[in-house]
Amino acid sequence: MKALVTGAAGFVGSHLAERLIANGATVVGLDAFTDYYPRPEKERNLAALRGRPGFTLVEGAIADANLPALLDGITHVFHLAAQAGVRKSWGREFGVYTLNNVDATQTLLEACVGRSLERFVFASSSSVYGDSVSLPMREDATPQPISPYGVTKLAAEQLCHLYHINYEVPTVALRYFTVYGPRQRPDMGFRRFLNSAMNDTPVPLYGDGRQTRDFTFVDDAVSATVSAGSRGTPGAVYNIGGGSRVSLLEVFEVIGRVVGRALRVEVLEAQRGDMRDTYADTRRACADLGFAPTVTLEQGLRAQRDWMTEVGA
Repeated sequence: MKALVTGAAGFVGSHLAERLIANGATVVGLDAFTDYYPRPEKERNLAALRGRPGFTLVEGAIADANLPALLDGITHVFHLAAQAGVRKSWGREFGVYTLNNVDATQTLLEACVGRSLERFVFASSSSVYGDSVSLPMREDATPQPISPYGVTKLAAEQLCHLYHINYEVPTVALRYFTVYGPRQRPDMGFRRFLNSAMNDTPVPLYGDGRQTRDFTFVDDAVSATVSAGSRGTPGAVYNIGGGSRVSLLEVFEVIGRVVGRALRVEVLEAQRGDMRDTYADTRRACADLGFAPTVTLEQGLRAQRDWMTEVGA
């Protein structure tokens, strides 16, 4: 395998690149180092990759990259680069999301037309579903996202579909459900919750705490992504979830056990665009990809806590 990994300096992308290298692949990582969160965080994500035989990092945006040169000899594309975050995707910032999530995906897909790729794996999101579908969420449900971010991820999914149908680009889309673990972005929930709990400051709770999520440990998400590169059916969409539906109040109980103290919770107003519940039906991923999550929520939170302690995050 010779893989192009976009977003290679990010949370999931850096873990994926490491796994591919460990499996014997050659990896070209592309990352624009956008200012969504501090660059030193991304440089730390790359620490284990820099200098590794078989890994090359190219800095730049997809729109500006020499894609014919980058894709020369590439067998697999793992497209993880995106502008993240539901709450920041409103208003004037929406243009940033369309540029980085929709336009960039189209540019990359167009560059892949006519190439002998084995797979083009796209990292999508459970945010595409919205609040109108029944639980557990099935891939054949009609998506109705409730955030601008979700709209851009769904648009990018649709681009993958049309390039598969019209140009036979072997696209596979993975709908990640709330990925967490070491290297999680500083704006994400578990990182903020653990940081507050470890420093004995109030933990922010948006809403009543009864909203539920299907949390997925990063190693399990990466295993599914690697498998999609060889076993994913071109044109298919797969849910990638941790296998259990947990409320935020239950999460706070687990975090209390992990850090060894009860949490002080600060209740805040619910945020626009936040989904009420997510829960993945992963039977399709199990059948096609052999996907089976192996890390429990408490195990994963302990691993994230240990990482945060080690790096001082």
